[in-house]
Amino acid sequence: MYPESMKESIKKLELTRPKRIRLQKEGAKIFPDMSAEERQEVLSKFHPDYQDDARKVLRVGVNKNEKMTTKFVDVLESYSRISSTAFDLTRADYETDVLVIGGGSAGCAAALLADENGSEVILLTKLRLGDSNSVMAQGGIQAATKDHDSPMLHYLDVMGGGHFDNIPELAKALVMDGPKVIDWLINLGVMFDKDKEGNLTVKPGGGTCRPRMHSARDYTGAAIISVLRDEVLNRPDKIKVIEYSPAVELVLDEDGKCAGAVIYHLENKDYHIIKAKSTVIATGGYGRLHIKDYATTNHYGATADGLVIAYRAGAKLLFMDSVQYHPTGAVFPEQIVGFLCTEKIRGMGGQPVNKEGELFVFPLEPRDVESASFIRECQERGLGIRTPTGRMGVWLDTPIIDIINGEGTIKSNLPAMHRQFQRFGIDMTKEPILVYPTLHYQNGGIAINERCETNIPGLYVAGEASGGVHGRNRLMGNSQLDINVFGRRAGIYSSEYAKKAKIAKLTLSHIDKYEKEVSELQVPVSRISPILLPDYIPQSVKDKQRRPKDAGLIV
Repeated sequence: MYPESMKESIKKLELTRPKRIRLQKEGAKIFPDMSAEERQEVLSKFHPDYQDDARKVLRVGVNKNEKMTTKFVDVLESYSRISSTAFDLTRADYETDVLVIGGGSAGCAAALLADENGSEVILLTKLRLGDSNSVMAQGGIQAATKDHDSPMLHYLDVMGGGHFDNIPELAKALVMDGPKVIDWLINLGVMFDKDKEGNLTVKPGGGTCRPRMHSARDYTGAAIISVLRDEVLNRPDKIKVIEYSPAVELVLDEDGKCAGAVIYHLENKDYHIIKAKSTVIATGGYGRLHIKDYATTNHYGATADGLVIAYRAGAKLLFMDSVQYHPTGAVFPEQIVGFLCTEKIRGMGGQPVNKEGELFVFPLEPRDVESASFIRECQERGLGIRTPTGRMGVWLDTPIIDIINGEGTIKSNLPAMHRQFQRFGIDMTKEPILVYPTLHYQNGGIAINERCETNIPGLYVAGEASGGVHGRNRLMGNSQLDINVFGRRAGIYSSEYAKKAKIAKLTLSHIDKYEKEVSELQVPVSRISPILLPDYIPQSVKDKQRRPKDAGLIV
């Protein structure tokens, strides 16, 4: 599959492999750790977040005058999809105790725990139940379940990985609930990897001091969400699922409490009002905004909808100046550019190597440092490998995994990854794969406390839509833990709130207040959010569509 120009570089990689294997088997340091100063230098020079045009000042709402990711600022400085006067708020199409917006693992966990705590639940999802970033997670879920480990050590890794910007109470909740979440998932039916004696196995991840990565081969997220989704579907009398219906605005009451949402059915093109005593946002991240024009690992619906509607209602945001780029996104073949190549590959011994066959960075640096090092190798040092379409990347030496650990290790531990590349004629047991950083995770989000509460009474947030758990950089496997820990917590605490909540007269007046600010900025009225689904129509095509018919250029 690889063209001759790339095969020449593979030959150099194969020549250096025996030495790299020897050093690794001898327990020698195959590449020295960076100092704190070196890490900061590579980040400041090469990480996309640090480029001059990466951020700009937000001019509306409760976070006004803060710098945020440029493209996300444009999404926030926009008009609503609806008019505040278009709805009869004296009646609702649906009523419930707890409304959960989002059908990934965080949303499913919230719905399950809200139900178990005695609340009626409506679970709302933009696409199908389970269509989310959750199902695409590969490598694993971190939790300190082994004797050699502890939540304290996990906490230190979480804080260090997040550059100590994490909210300490959230990081504490994450690690303390970790072992309990693993037990909960196992009891529900998740089949984590085990050794021959039936004990859970764990692997190392970047930026961690202990191996604590629990996995289900390389489809851990799919294994978890399939069990949670089935559990939700097994409770049809208690959890009502509404698919293909994103929330386009939150509904408040006259006392400022969250009281449900306006939803839009993608197929029927109808709007409906859901009245709820408490609401959980679990809508995930914004990878499909393609920050800095990077390819993304994210699913099709990841367009920041939950953040937009929460912010327009007055919820505070946190760390929205920080984006995570996963170091190993596929960059060849062209059909799977951006596809996630799990960090588990490097945890099992895979090594990042440049076009000269040189290992140029420790394989398990924290993700932001690893990504910045890949970019430096391609941009400054000129040691990246060029694809036929002009993209640049570095090799991930995957055959070394089978050589060190025994033949069949890759097929046994990374079956999904092996099949994906085999579809295009690349056998990762015999050939390296080409990778480059890909937009992976939204580090920031809606500000919450350890009970998942926002500054708006009755509004809760769980998962990637929240901010503060991971600081400004998330470590591998902590997202799968996050969505389950805080999904469960959101379900419990939203249910508790709903049992006591009294809803006053419904209102959408916050939309008018927000749009007044937007209009004063002279923002084009065509800029509308939430986006709902990404728009991949080229601008040149759009321009032609707008021209008069007599120009003869209508397409």
